[in-house]
Amino acid sequence: MTISIGAHVDQTDPIAEATARGASLVQFFLGDPQGYKGPEIRFAGGAEGLRADAEAAGVDLYVHAPYIINVATTNNRIRIPSRKLLQKHVDAAAEIGAKGLIVHGGHVNKADDPETGFDNWRKAIEATDLKLPLLIENTAGGDNAMTRYLDRIGRVWDAISATEGFDRVGFCLDTCHAHAGGNALETVVDDVRAITGRIDLVHCNDSRDEFDSGADRHANFGAGKIDEELLAAVVRDAGAPVVCETPGDAAVHREDFAWLRARVA
Repeated sequence: MTISIGAHVDQTDPIAEATARGASLVQFFLGDPQGYKGPEIRFAGGAEGLRADAEAAGVDLYVHAPYIINVATTNNRIRIPSRKLLQKHVDAAAEIGAKGLIVHGGHVNKADDPETGFDNWRKAIEATDLKLPLLIENTAGGDNAMTRYLDRIGRVWDAISATEGFDRVGFCLDTCHAHAGGNALETVVDDVRAITGRIDLVHCNDSRDEFDSGADRHANFGAGKIDEELLAAVVRDAGAPVVCETPGDAAVHREDFAWLRARVA
């Protein structure tokens, strides 16, 4: 079974990072993942150069949106800047020819009605000009998270399914997040597909913590708490491109790729 595998890398020269790993795809941030400043193209050739060089090298680009984006929240001082920042990253990711922009599901506050968060997701999709696929990712922790639990993912999908941009919304399945979030990896691919109809990307990561811990701490393959056959089965069953968000440099990532390919084959 042939699966495209890559890693999350530094944004300065994603093509060189892909080459160093022998990877056909890479994921990276555009700018500060913890700031509202907006996207930044650090590649020497700018956005057009990055797009052209990636196409020439046969490397698919994926962009991860800043962690601080939370379009679900009832706090307007966070929600409104989040929507503006999301649009800026959609625009920048489309400009470099990215295959998708990955964004976390966000959360509401403890005292809030989760229904408000689902409806805020609807408003966000309606307000955003989706120039490329927006891949919503499941998250690991928080009782008030929008995409930790399967039923909440279902409610998000119910809310956004009637929006004009819904055909450009996809799903990114993170194995560490699913494990730490309390979702059985034995069935998670089928469970997610039953809700979303699709899995566009897999973040394949081992977990440093136990099942349902709520802790988002990634580990290299074989060094964490997830059964190795379950990790391989998720990748095999999803049949989607894979980004390894595991710790380490290019050499360590090549080891992770080899570990995974040996078990998926």
